[in-house]
Amino acid sequence: MSRNPKPATARLPLAEDVIRPSFRRERAAMKRGVWPVAGCDEAGRGPLAGPVVAAAVILDPKRIPRGLNDSKKLTAPEREALYHRICDCAEVAVAFGSPARIDRDNILQASLWALAHAVAALPVRPRLVFVDGRDRIDVACDCEAVISGDALVLSIAAASIVAKVTRDALMRQIGAAHPGYGFERHMGYAVPEHREALDRLGPTIHHRRSFSPVALAYGDIIAEISEAEAQLLV
Repeated sequence: MSRNPKPATARLPLAEDVIRPSFRRERAAMKRGVWPVAGCDEAGRGPLAGPVVAAAVILDPKRIPRGLNDSKKLTAPEREALYHRICDCAEVAVAFGSPARIDRDNILQASLWALAHAVAALPVRPRLVFVDGRDRIDVACDCEAVISGDALVLSIAAASIVAKVTRDALMRQIGAAHPGYGFERHMGYAVPEHREALDRLGPTIHHRRSFSPVALAYGDIIAEISEAEAQLLV
């Protein structure tokens, strides 16, 4: 009597490794005798309103807060808690690229300017800076650009948290000063609520005139960058 073979058990796909930022690059620099090492990142390239905010952080190798990660992978309460831990045990500085500077220079140049000024504002001068993205910045020390650096380099991840929390707090203040736009909820991004308010109430002094939806609200024919380009920067 033949027996029916048991159906093969389906194998679950192997879980992908979770990529978290590490202190590997900073530690390698320390072994070469290069220290202090800073990480820097910015928040707010894509919004229609508000400044772009840059942060620079020098972590203390002996007091690194647990749980540091790319700010986009953290909840708001997690970011807030880590922000305070970072400020308690690291060297931190921030700089702001205003809407006027963004309109004058374009969002990329305003971001690079803010990143460089955040590094310059650190109370301790770094000998090496890691910056998130493709572009190096104009600083008085060595600089290495790291693509997806906020997900790979611990000091950049710390800077991403500081920049995000700082900018969100500022946008809540702007929201209180300009009720009806919802800045405290969408932080200036081009969500439907914001677009509707822009059409209904018109632009504020905090809006970026070079971004297409704002330029149209002003009645401008030509914007410095297109709406599609702006979305790529989110």
